[in-house]
Amino acid sequence: MSLDTGTPVTHPAGRPRAVPEIALVVGLFLAYKLARLLIQGREGVAFGNAWRFWDLERFLHLPSETAVQRAVTGQHALLDAANRFYAYVHFPATAAFLVWMFLRRPEYYRWARRSLAGLTAAAMVVHVLFPLAPPRMLTGTGMVDTGRLLGPTVYGDPATDTLTNQYAAMPSLHVGWALAVAVTLIAVTPGRRRWAWLLHPALTLLVVVVTGNHYWLDGIVAAGLLALVVLVCPWPGRQPHAYFGRAVPPQPVPALGAEQPA
Repeated sequence: MSLDTGTPVTHPAGRPRAVPEIALVVGLFLAYKLARLLIQGREGVAFGNAWRFWDLERFLHLPSETAVQRAVTGQHALLDAANRFYAYVHFPATAAFLVWMFLRRPEYYRWARRSLAGLTAAAMVVHVLFPLAPPRMLTGTGMVDTGRLLGPTVYGDPATDTLTNQYAAMPSLHVGWALAVAVTLIAVTPGRRRWAWLLHPALTLLVVVVTGNHYWLDGIVAAGLLALVVLVCPWPGRQPHAYFGRAVPPQPVPALGAEQPA
């Protein structure tokens, strides 16, 4: 699928400078580390929330994560693919998307970056207010940690892991970022095949459930947060209700002193 519409698009703002963009990424990483420190000592709350979450999903008649995981654990090739997807696709795919937008669609890059940053910030607030143990830690449900079972695993012992917040299951940034990437690429890619980008968040949701890292509701809440971010961050040159139409270049800024239409 070609990502190039074949029509050069310009924007008065031009391509943003790389250094401030890198600084933004570093700032988000530092904010993530701070959020991790704020939930230390709340493991009991995270497990209590997890059991309530599990019961809520059963009340809502959502598919059992245990049943979905067991359908895959007997297939080592599929399980290995799911583990590798979870470990190696999330960050590289999002980074590649941002680099491509920066180089090829700079007029829309700011919106893409802003939406991802807004979603991440909102998610970190929820992580602090609502710590949640992932289903792989709820051994009483029959869930297993597939990363530890077969590898590769991206997490160490929660008691000694200083790099990640393992009690930040709600919402799933894996799903949220994948959906943000898909929504943006649908908007900047021509043709009906652009809707195939939705396979990325759909597959991501299935992977995070199969590997025991997230609940179904983690992905649903991530989608809801992204919808709120989209409402706050208007698409360049469009009204919010037109996000999924054909990409239209933003209108140029009139020259100084030019006569304005009546």
